[in-house]
Amino acid sequence: MAVKTSLKENISIALQAIAGNRLRTSLTSLIIAIGIMALVGILTAIEGIKTKVNDAFAGLGANSFTIDNSNNGLNFGNGGHQKVYPAITYEEAERFHKEFSMPVVSAVNLSVTGTAVVKYGDKKTNPNISVTGSDENYVTTSGNKLALGRNFSAAEIERGENVVLIAGEIKKRLFKDEDPIDKSIFIGSSRFRVIGVFETKGSGMGFGGDKFCLIPVLEAKQIDPDTNRSFTVTVMVKNTSALDATVGEATSLFRNVRDLDVRSEDDFVIERSDTFQQQLSGNLNNITAGGLLISIITLIGAAIGLMNIMLVSVTERTREIGLRKALGATPAIIRKQFLIEAIVICFLGGILGVLLGMIVGNLIALSISGSFVVPWLWLGIAILICTLIGLISGFYPASKASRLDPVEALRYE
Repeated sequence: MAVKTSLKENISIALQAIAGNRLRTSLTSLIIAIGIMALVGILTAIEGIKTKVNDAFAGLGANSFTIDNSNNGLNFGNGGHQKVYPAITYEEAERFHKEFSMPVVSAVNLSVTGTAVVKYGDKKTNPNISVTGSDENYVTTSGNKLALGRNFSAAEIERGENVVLIAGEIKKRLFKDEDPIDKSIFIGSSRFRVIGVFETKGSGMGFGGDKFCLIPVLEAKQIDPDTNRSFTVTVMVKNTSALDATVGEATSLFRNVRDLDVRSEDDFVIERSDTFQQQLSGNLNNITAGGLLISIITLIGAAIGLMNIMLVSVTERTREIGLRKALGATPAIIRKQFLIEAIVICFLGGILGVLLGMIVGNLIALSISGSFVVPWLWLGIAILICTLIGLISGFYPASKASRLDPVEALRYE
């Protein structure tokens, strides 16, 4: 019971000391808050981005790959440089599509533009619509699903008819509650008949989201006559265990399609969906490590600032310490008083830092199409860090206070 009473008295005295020095306490807590805000803010933003990335890749699965003429992987810090090989022509992509005999589903794709304007009557979208040409297998290989209407027919693909599948954002913008099926829209100056609408997926991380149109690949080829435009081939394997073997067969066949001899290196890139996700996750992990380093440096500065202020507090309250010792306070009680005071100051700054960190982190994540998250793990770690900072920074000042001679302390001016 005596221990509990002593602890309550120490907490009460610590709170009184904090209340009596509001400016000093506020400045110290603010230093702690900045450090915790950096820690929680950076990690909250990264958690939000990771959540959105995982959602974006969830529909693709780990059993698909794309043949392209350049590496489109995300490599932060490389200056944006990547090796670009000769363009893959439609004839090469179509030949691979027809000759690849393994049990897969493949689609030939052509990215036309990312700045199209779609019109319906007197309504139009912003110039941020992506237009892609593909075939009837795009729905399967891309992980998209149809909410309304139907997919392309083989005849529409073969003839390159002016039909289009639109994403949910376009339907919402141009048609609202109206049924868009069999309605005519304009993509640029070309007229198309809507035959289907994709399910809403969310416009995140630059993967097309809900702002894209899909048209037959031959029609896309006519709209974009650039002879240097490169096509891609997306391949989905039915059995994940056969992915490695399928990639090997695809590499061999595409080398033949490109007329490469045995001594020549590949002049194309095969990107696996799982590799791309791992690459992005790895880059985010590097950013997390950098954020932790910045936060640790900030918190070390905060700990030094707190220790300095606690030492000043011990000096200012030397007579008070002497009086308490003269009245019977033991060195352990004095030490606990200053340790509790340091921990309480850290908690005040920690709570403020956690709140600011969550707000800043989620604002950053949402501004780049991430998801709102509450990083419970990091919040718990932040509270633990506050306690450790309070103990470490307050230990020396508390120890110094507990060793003061009561007679000399009472003489102190």
